[in-house]
Amino acid sequence: MTGPAAKETIVKVAEWAAARNEGVIVTLGLGSCVAIMLHDAAHCAGAMAHILLPSKSLARDTTNPAKFPETAVPFLVDRLKALGADPRRLVAKLAGGASMFAQLMTPGSVQMGERNIVAARNALRAAAIPIASEAVGGDKGRSIRFHVADGRVEIRSVGADAVVI
Repeated sequence: MTGPAAKETIVKVAEWAAARNEGVIVTLGLGSCVAIMLHDAAHCAGAMAHILLPSKSLARDTTNPAKFPETAVPFLVDRLKALGADPRRLVAKLAGGASMFAQLMTPGSVQMGERNIVAARNALRAAAIPIASEAVGGDKGRSIRFHVADGRVEIRSVGADAVVI
């Protein structure tokens, strides 16, 4: 008899999840949104938020902490601490922030994807969490599989080879 398969948790837009050990956190169809993933390798703990907007100032309802980088990062740190992770060991990975509709935008305007990337980086800097790697920008959506046991992030895009960060 073999061991149990890794438990997959699906994170939808403006949702979050945290897991330990063999957990796999998945988000599908990441466009201009950004997945912020935090990992404590020594404790095999990780968390992901699928952020939608770069700032609470852009939304009427600001009660969901996973929706914005400025609230998602501290929220994920708290969830990981509850799982026994040490905030001083956390590293981050970022994915997403594509400019999905660049051809429809006024030339020179800042895309929502780019705004989300900048806001995510700023929130991580404010929390003193280093970014280990990222796969951001571009013009294609991504699907993400975050393997909590080793921190590996598999990224798939239509028409492109899978990338691991």
